Amino acid sequence: MRVVILYSELAEYSISCFRALSNEAEILLVHWPVNPEAPFKFDLSFCESFSRETLSGGELRKLVSDFDPDIILCSGWMDKEYVKTCKSLKSKAVTILSMDNHWFGTFKQQVARIVSRFTIRRAFDFAFVPGLVQKHYAMKLGYKSEEVKTGFYAADLSRFDAFRKAISMNRSSLPKRFLYLGRYVDHKGVFDLWNAFKRIRIDAPEWELWCVGTGEAYDRRVESEGIKHFGFVQPSELEPILAGSSVYILPSHFEPWGVSVQEMAAVGFPMILSDEIGSREAFLKEGENGYVFQSANVAELEKSMRNFITMNDSEISAMGQVSLDNAHSITPTTWSETLLSFHGLKEKMQK
Repeated sequence: MRVVILYSELAEYSISCFRALSNEAEILLVHWPVNPEAPFKFDLSFCESFSRETLSGGELRKLVSDFDPDIILCSGWMDKEYVKTCKSLKSKAVTILSMDNHWFGTFKQQVARIVSRFTIRRAFDFAFVPGLVQKHYAMKLGYKSEEVKTGFYAADLSRFDAFRKAISMNRSSLPKRFLYLGRYVDHKGVFDLWNAFKRIRIDAPEWELWCVGTGEAYDRRVESEGIKHFGFVQPSELEPILAGSSVYILPSHFEPWGVSVQEMAAVGFPMILSDEIGSREAFLKEGENGYVFQSANVAELEKSMRNFITMNDSEISAMGQVSLDNAHSITPTTWSETLLSFHGLKEKMQK
């Protein structure tokens, strides 16, 4: 099987899925440049890869056509040359649209829904999406239920399983620390988190908040007693930070999915998530392994954090076990299997 992947910004979890796919298929990868706010170092030795910025539209189409793919996977429809490439080869290859958008019924989305049969549907046979909220949008674009598969985002579980095993061997009690992993931008809710923690700290001075990441709001970060900022950290260097934490918080005002939720579930962390986190549908059971609060509601976030500061280690660990049980429902291997299954699906539907 020969697979072309036309991707936007790469991430460690996407690379783990592509690597799993390389065990079953030959891969040609085209991707956007690495985001300077998250300068991850990727090993792409398992496939042939090109940076999108080095290719004109014509060069892109020739590159893909010469590869003679059985499947083309395209991340979204923002890159018009990606879409043109899929449309030009749709009769020869199975073309798959990936998307993590939520349906809000906005004017722009209503227009997309109306024109989809002339644009999106002419370029893509199927849709591969993270979860049910994205499947709802794909069906609004004209895809039938059987033409949409879920499970598009999958964490690099081997890495985080290894972290969990190493951590469990080297600590006898749970550290009283909340953890945030993500970019420092306003819509991630980081200022809500820092304000809520400052209130918590008054009554629970033994608790700390560790924050990992960087971004445009980094210079405006809140410096306060108990809050520690690590800046950008490569995934391979996360172990000591994870070992020093016990509860994960993602307070985003909007998060289409949020792979870090699955990553932290694999480490065995209970969690606090805003109600705008897409992946909570798969990895959070309210009251069993964490709590959901209303996005941008600092008082609700504070209340959720206070739930944890009143727990003992065994109660927090029990919640973490539920997270761990949920974490392996989507894996790089299932991602690869799902992607390849579209090829047989097209053959079946053409009969």
